[in-house]
Amino acid sequence: MIVRDRPSGLRLFLVLRGSVLQRIRLTLLLNTLLATLVTLAHGNLFTVKITLTAIPFTLIGLPLAIFLGFRNTTAYDRYWEARKLWGELVLRMRSLSRQCQSLIQLPQPIDPLARDSDVRVRMVHRCIAFAHALRLQLRGQKDDGTLERWTTAAEFAQIRSVRSPADALMLAMGRDLGECVRQGHIAPSLAVPIDQTLSALTAAAASCERIKHTPIPFSYTLLLHRTAYMYCFLLPFGLVDTTGFMTPFVVAIVAYTFFGLDALGDEIEEPFGLESNDLPLDTLCRSIEISLRESLGETDLPEPLQPVNFRLT
Repeated sequence: MIVRDRPSGLRLFLVLRGSVLQRIRLTLLLNTLLATLVTLAHGNLFTVKITLTAIPFTLIGLPLAIFLGFRNTTAYDRYWEARKLWGELVLRMRSLSRQCQSLIQLPQPIDPLARDSDVRVRMVHRCIAFAHALRLQLRGQKDDGTLERWTTAAEFAQIRSVRSPADALMLAMGRDLGECVRQGHIAPSLAVPIDQTLSALTAAAASCERIKHTPIPFSYTLLLHRTAYMYCFLLPFGLVDTTGFMTPFVVAIVAYTFFGLDALGDEIEEPFGLESNDLPLDTLCRSIEISLRESLGETDLPEPLQPVNFRLT
């Protein structure tokens, strides 16, 4: 995710970090070169004069702009829903840490180093592991070292071989909560809100998976891709007789707008990736880790992740 103040003046036209220009630069350059050649040839293809008026482009341009706007709105809805789901995860994990520490009664005080013997610490650390496991799953990555750090040796041996470590961690949460009830460390009525928090975490993770595995229909995206490309590459033939030597400039501006909207929709349609405008899942996981470790009384906490070249991952 790009984090920076909005540039002003000339800098507005020179900013590349976070701009879609880097994604479309080759296509835009090719389109502008074609417009230049058409201008030099005055719209002639060898001995044939290609005559197009501005009317077809007016008729096509308006619907194309509307449909590109609709697709980008749909893509942004997916992006914003994904951000709200991760906000829900942060909220529920903080609540779970509070519930575990205040409702589960054990004789010994909480020691962040006693993960194997203290179920409260184990569940809070497992919550951190769950956040990282979900991040890795949504991004198609694998990092056994991170999961091993926040789970017991026996538990890590179990989850490393499963397809969805996040689901396995939630199952372990349920088993620990049930064991606490059976051993009398928590009253059954008080275990209900903790179980509801676990269910909310599972629901948020499942919703993230729904966004990940249900893209915008390919046929709709393909139609917009084809129409935008045909429109921009044929546009010089419709403008050369009226705009003359300014044709390449006009075409470049129109092509930048249409190609840019198309590329931006592609980028934010998948909010869990590693593109510049995707969600900063690493930063969110670090924030969860800091909050939960601080709730256990730890003082040796990592620093929040900071933007590198205005970019948070």
